[in-house]
Amino acid sequence: MDIKKVGEMVEGYRVMAELGRGAASIIYLVQEPKSKQVWALKHVAKESPKDQRFLDQTESEYQIASQLDHPRIRKIERLIRIKPSMLSMQVSELYLVMEMVDGASLEREPPKTFEEAAGIFEQVADAIAYMNAKGFVHADMKPNNIVVDNELCCKVIDLGQSCKLGTVKGRIQGTPDYIAPEQVHLRPLTEKTDIYNLGATMYWVLTHHYVPTALAKGDSLLPSVDDNLIEKATPTTVFNPRVPELFDKLIMECVEVDPAKRPNSMRDVANRLNLIRGKLAAEAELRRSGLLPRFEPDQRKSDSDPEKKNLDVRVLSNPGPAK
Repeated sequence: MDIKKVGEMVEGYRVMAELGRGAASIIYLVQEPKSKQVWALKHVAKESPKDQRFLDQTESEYQIASQLDHPRIRKIERLIRIKPSMLSMQVSELYLVMEMVDGASLEREPPKTFEEAAGIFEQVADAIAYMNAKGFVHADMKPNNIVVDNELCCKVIDLGQSCKLGTVKGRIQGTPDYIAPEQVHLRPLTEKTDIYNLGATMYWVLTHHYVPTALAKGDSLLPSVDDNLIEKATPTTVFNPRVPELFDKLIMECVEVDPAKRPNSMRDVANRLNLIRGKLAAEAELRRSGLLPRFEPDQRKSDSDPEKKNLDVRVLSNPGPAK
């Protein structure tokens, strides 16, 4: 793929920096010279026949994003299609002009408290509930697709796997450590799929352990395994005993293998996160006022379990990634 240089003009935008790279794409920070508006510009090029799926994915991302208008979902401004010649009917390159999102992903910078986590996930659930109401599934919710700024406001990004509710995909798509069983088994995708993906995301953020999904171990035989044989997730409190009971209960319901056992809708998830956040905020205020005792180090885990020894309700940041 042709790599753009800083200062180079690309389809009317000046390249300011390279932001990152994907499987078949490069994202640049660009500026529109006249308005001085900055954007994120995603460049996708077809260099071999197998790259066609990346072009199709980007087209789909644009078509879905153009139907959405939510403050917590990254906006897509326009799609620029490039053909190799005037006579060609085939598109060889795409440029996706996207809202520039300033912040860090949850994968890079997890929240520092459970209250912060509940507030961030409430925003995410509200955004995905809106998306579901519009008839779409995000289908790839994970920590890296949630960007949070300094004010703890988040943006859901990357609609590349998104599709209409009820879609049955022709191949397995999703991120192994967050993928729902129905995605692995190529069953219809519903809002329950997003609920599982978000639940697996919350699980990792609060424990830094992964839910044992059907693809987590990379076993090619697992897609044909009966759901009853898929290992159930260990309660979050086993890895982090400070996780509030209501938070643990919600997460464990979200990652149920059977979609029927998950919360009824993403709106229900958002409402429950709102209640959890409110309860945690009230408790924090009481502690600041001295009306509730501050937490003491948890003594339930022995020194023989060093991974869990230093976990604290007030500091969620990076107890160490593990599988």
